Amino acid sequence: MLAEYSVQETVMGKSSHNDGRLFVISGPSGAGKGTICKKLLKAVDISLSTSMTTRSPRPGEVDGKDYYFVTVEEFEEKIKNDGMLEYARVFDNIYGTPKDMIIKQLEKGRDIILEIDVQGGLQVKQKMPKQAVLVFVLPPDLATLRQRIVNRGTETEDVIDKRFNEAINEIKLIGEYDYYLINDELDDAVYDLQAIIMAERRRVPDKIMPIVREYEKGL
Repeated sequence: MLAEYSVQETVMGKSSHNDGRLFVISGPSGAGKGTICKKLLKAVDISLSTSMTTRSPRPGEVDGKDYYFVTVEEFEEKIKNDGMLEYARVFDNIYGTPKDMIIKQLEKGRDIILEIDVQGGLQVKQKMPKQAVLVFVLPPDLATLRQRIVNRGTETEDVIDKRFNEAINEIKLIGEYDYYLINDELDDAVYDLQAIIMAERRRVPDKIMPIVREYEKGL
């Protein structure tokens, strides 16, 4: 009976190896990461992490929902106090993920979506190799990618060129990721991401094996 109880605790309870998973969604600017994540939230029970940035809010963005908008001084202080899970300097601004909010959610067994750039994704992989699942979002082609950036209407031609060149460099790092999906049709991309999440949730945890071996002793 003891072994049976232990298995149930492992699979259904909040034991240490049943912590949540951190799904890191990365890809070049214009790949459609944000759109995919927002639509995914309507289909899957999962939390969306809110990043911190020093850039100014875009029209319609809300502090604390889209980003935590802070000053450079506030961000630097957070870095100094080891309060960031990851951060990156991108086009004269700093972006990053506050550490404490992520850890609290994972310890409660909550899965989290973290939409960040490739630099940040690789930092998370290094710091949290067991919890992090990295997913790379690709555009159908580079011409489509550039047009999506242009269609935003928020960047100058110089910034568009910077983002496009950086996108090519980021795509070269796709081999560091666990999964990829192509955002050609939005619904298909959301379905693919949902399938990845469900597959990871069905993964057998390493720490269940000693309990299974207890059963084998009784054979």
